[in-house]
Amino acid sequence: MSGLKWQGWLVGLVVLAGLLVFAPLGLYVWASGEPGAAPPRAAVEDVRVTGCRIDPASRRVVATVQAAGRPQGLGAYVVTVEFRERADAVPGDRAAQALVRLPGVAPAAVEHAEAVGPVWPPSTPPWCGVAAAEFRPTPG
Repeated sequence: MSGLKWQGWLVGLVVLAGLLVFAPLGLYVWASGEPGAAPPRAAVEDVRVTGCRIDPASRRVVATVQAAGRPQGLGAYVVTVEFRERADAVPGDRAAQALVRLPGVAPAAVEHAEAVGPVWPPSTPPWCGVAAAEFRPTPG
């Protein structure tokens, strides 16, 4: 009879140890958000360069940037545009960059802005691309 008593205690201790190990893990998963909720997408996925040209008067490169609104609400984008001679980045080379701000982008809206780059050498076609982007929701 005393063997059964020890087995009961052993089962109880194993169950208690399991609760101590797995309960915090379950609480962490439960508190981390909705199951299956996707992490917010990167702002760089919402923006793109739709045009890259040399302004004939100033000889500066001008990139047209497009930003799509997010379903979360009104917000502003700050986009870093890069200007290079080739689409492939050359290791060690520093590309010219410019910041462009797109304020008040509404959900489901598409806004455009222009980033002005450096004076560009004649007969060299420029490449313009998005180097980085940041989205900040508008409070309110």
